[in-house]
Amino acid sequence: MITSKSTVKTVEIDGHNLQLSELEDVAVGGASVALSAAAVSQINNSRAVVDKALKSGEAIYGITTGFGKFKDVFIPPEDSKILQRNLILSHAAGVGPAFERPVSRAALLLRANALAKGFSGVRLQLVELLLECLNRGVHPVIPEQGSLGASGDLAPLAHLALVLIGEGQAEFHGEILQGGEALRQAGLDPLVLEAKEGLALTNGTQIMQSMGCLLLLEAERLAKVADIIGALSAEALLGTNRAFSEKIHRIRPHAGQIQSAANLTKLLAESSIMTSHIDCPMVQDAYSLRCMPQVHGASRQAFRHAREVFEIEMNSATDNPLVFEDEILSGGNFHGQPLALVLDYAGIAIAELASISERRTERLVNPALSNGLPAFLTTNGGLESGFMIAQYTAAALVSENKVFAHPASVDSIPTSANQEDHVSMGATAGRKARMILNNTRKVLAIELLVATQGIEYRICPDLLSGSGQPAEELLMPGAGVYAAYKLVRDNIARLSFDRELSADIARAEMLISSGALLAEVERVLGPLE
Repeated sequence: MITSKSTVKTVEIDGHNLQLSELEDVAVGGASVALSAAAVSQINNSRAVVDKALKSGEAIYGITTGFGKFKDVFIPPEDSKILQRNLILSHAAGVGPAFERPVSRAALLLRANALAKGFSGVRLQLVELLLECLNRGVHPVIPEQGSLGASGDLAPLAHLALVLIGEGQAEFHGEILQGGEALRQAGLDPLVLEAKEGLALTNGTQIMQSMGCLLLLEAERLAKVADIIGALSAEALLGTNRAFSEKIHRIRPHAGQIQSAANLTKLLAESSIMTSHIDCPMVQDAYSLRCMPQVHGASRQAFRHAREVFEIEMNSATDNPLVFEDEILSGGNFHGQPLALVLDYAGIAIAELASISERRTERLVNPALSNGLPAFLTTNGGLESGFMIAQYTAAALVSENKVFAHPASVDSIPTSANQEDHVSMGATAGRKARMILNNTRKVLAIELLVATQGIEYRICPDLLSGSGQPAEELLMPGAGVYAAYKLVRDNIARLSFDRELSADIARAEMLISSGALLAEVERVLGPLE
């Protein structure tokens, strides 16, 4: 994941206007967070409604009753603090490895922003403690597995809430501590939760949102990276840029397709490799080259839809019941179906970037398809295997992505004695999408290595004869492609003889994940679409 450098000192939240870029500033870049004056008023007004309801003695779900199947069990006001604490303790049943720090920070921010909206009935000091955990670096340890994505992300959000009451675990200055100790070292005191507050902390979609928002931001960048690496392959395979003509794409005007075609045109502009074979007998390229705008562009369209959903969700009230000025209403805003569907969709879209990338890698290493490149891009084939097994690895990752791409959102298992009889599985969709993204980044890293080697054979034809260092570079790729090529070669030596490739793949992946590849190409060409 790209290490964001926050451009803002403090992000101010009000429950209505949080932006994805601000979320990344906080979650990845470490920006601090503050409440707006409007948010303070919204929170206090909402809490006043809850206090009034408590005095009325009415049966109100989660405030004066139990939870789930226990919705009909009345809880007297004097037991409300015990009820809220027991809710957090009992719901903290997550398992598996913990989410990485950016997800934990994003969850703290998103939960605070939802509460700041003023429909959750919590006290101001609860929201302030969430923000102080962010600002002082107290990051709850949240197990990845356990959410059904229906009554919100109950189990993982309970683990987040544990730290607020001095329980559970938190990471503080790189050390995992007991929650209360982490608060103490940060100069903070745990809270005793009051009526409605435990429920407000656990009913919500903030874990799905956290995974989804961070995934989306990286996926959007990866779509640009796919265009860059695809352009390298087009040069190495002696492809044509004519299929990227604006004339073709304006008569099928999907926005993502048009953007990708424009990027490829920009990347390949003024390439002497392209012009060197303009009169060759090849009529058209294979789909993995010719249809890059259509395939990469379709993924971009999926990401655009996901962005629309997440921009709405991150400024929504998603717990239950919801507190209005004149009444408290039970509903289902915690149900994660909108997120589950787009997380599955985004995962499938990311998987397609890997699928078409692996096909380009295959063409580069296969002498029957590579337009004159040596088999597996080694001049000493037989004694050496070159990039043969790198393509195997790409194929294995693409195959694994096909398993992960099976949608989680079509599944549902009833819970809470069938009270919660349809669930979204949105958290599972998010976890799978993230695994697909990690695999896809590696597949693109392999293509980047292989395409760079292929370009070297085009610009340094003496390499084909095995005569050692080239006397002169006769042909040049487009300026954007050359910038990418040069960056790779500045960091990873040409494969002149067989060596362990896993280290090269890791370095190439780092050029992608750090943002260095995209930044260098945009430095030369200007911003890509």
